[in-house]
Formats: sequence, C-alpha cells, structure tokens
Amino acid sequence: MTANHTTLERCLKEGRTIYEQLQLAASYLQAEGVDEARENAELLLLHVLKLERAQLLLQWRDIFPSEVLPTWGECLQRKGNGEPVQYIIGRAWFYGRSFEVSPAVLIPRPETELLVEAILQQAMPWEKEALNVLDVGTGSGAIAVTLASERPEWNVIASDLSPAALGQAKENARQLGVLERMTWVEGDLLEPFNHGQALTLHTQSIDILVSNPPYIPQRDMEGLQREVKDYEPHLALVGGVDGLDPYRIMLDTLSSLKQKPRLVAFELGIHQPVIVAEMLRELQAWDEVHIIRDYAGIERHVLAIKK
Repeated sequence: MTANHTTLERCLKEGRTIYEQLQLAASYLQAEGVDEARENAELLLLHVLKLERAQLLLQWRDIFPSEVLPTWGECLQRKGNGEPVQYIIGRAWFYGRSFEVSPAVLIPRPETELLVEAILQQAMPWEKEALNVLDVGTGSGAIAVTLASERPEWNVIASDLSPAALGQAKENARQLGVLERMTWVEGDLLEPFNHGQALTLHTQSIDILVSNPPYIPQRDMEGLQREVKDYEPHLALVGGVDGLDPYRIMLDTLSSLKQKPRLVAFELGIHQPVIVAEMLRELQAWDEVHIIRDYAGIERHVLAIKK
C-alpha cells in the first residue's frame, strides 16, 4: 500500500475534526498531482457537508460527520484521479451565477466572462432594442443564459450539435428563470440559420452572433491537462488539425450573405485570434475588428462590429 493510499484511508477514519480532514485531503490531492490541492479539497468539503464557506469557518473544530465519510472518500478519489471538481460537485460559477455541469458539456471558463462583458459593452447603443442574439455551440448555456438574464429584452437563441448539451443548457435556463424567453435549436454551426440572404430564424435576422466553438488543434490534445483531456467532451474541444475548422465554416457561410450580423464575437485558442481577425477583415463587412486579451494577457477573443 502506498503512502498516499494510507493518507486517503486516514481521511475515512471517524473522530477527526473538519479542519483535520481538510488538511489530510489537501495532502492526498497534492501527492496525486492535483493543482490547487487545498482549494479543491475545500470545494469538495463544502459540497459533501452542504455548507457555505462562512459556515465552514465556524465549524472547523466540529467532528466530521461519520455518515458522509463514504461520500467524502469517493469524492477525494475521483479528484485524485484527475476528474474536474466541477463535474464531481455538478456545478460551476459563471458571471455570478451557478450553472449545472456534467461530462456532456465543457466547464465554463472565467475568460469567457470577458467575451460576455465585451458583447454587453459593444451592444450598449442597441441594448433597448429587441435584438436577436445567436450563441452557436452553447454547451452548458453559460453565454446564452447569461445574455438572456442580463438583457431581458433580447431574443437569445442557443444552438448545439449535441442533444445532451442542449438539454443541459435548457436545464440551466430553467433554473435561472429564462427558459421560456429563449429559443433552442439543434444543429451544426450555422446550418440551421443559413437562408441565403442573412442568418435568420423564423424570418428574423440575427443581429449578434457569438460562438465559443471547439478550437483545440488535434495535435495538442495529448498535451492537455488530464482534467481536460480525460474528462471533458472531445466533441466540444477539437477544432480540426489546426483548431480553426469551425471558424472557417462559419466565416464561409457569412461571406455568402448579403446581410451580416451587426456584431460577431468569437472565443479562440492561443495564437488563433490574429488569424481569424484577418479573415473577418477580408470580408469587409464590419467597421471595426479588434482582439481582446484574457486575464493572463493572452489574445483570446475577436469582435467584429458594425457601428
């Protein structure tokens, strides 16, 4: 038996305080190669004990309840094996809201909040209009549901190729009270909305197109963190040989339209935004095309705006 399995077994013994359990769990996860081991252990602790962090701080010296020890051990082992903590607890936070997540969808990333923020800012001159907004590849619905929540007057359409992902997004919309105000379409990229002259749904043109499609190059998959490579859906990760296939397909559709969306907003991978920005400029359909950096200073998003 390895020393680390001994540590895990110690986590399952009765009579320890909550704080002692946290310390042991952090040591176990760190030895298993988990980044931010203490933070992950605390998230699992909050989940298992069904506590808010403020409550946890008040109960550090309490004895860990023996009835949840089996669940605690299972959660620690799953995290030690590399499973994302969001899948274990079933939730992730995005733009101040809690979203249900499962292995059917990608886990919402903090940098995607910047894309939502950019859309809201660029659309401020139109925010009182009943705009038609399309989120392609909605996944958990993080972008679409957030936009519908922030701008109740907008008609937000969420599409995805995966029926399971679309179901997850609908559930999040229901939990956050915007389900009935949104439109849901199953299909591949822009195919369901391409009607020759413009992107439309029920004869109404799309004003804002946003997409965070698969953009990981196939060759880079093996180098990803195990949490991503082994657990998140590859359908939502891989964007072809160089990761740009979804953008080429969408831009090919846009190039054939006489009427293009007023705002196009894409999230991309490292080194990709400058390439897609140039593709958008070549269409000569928008007054401004610019790139937004994420929290780490990496070029992450491209916006094309018609003033």
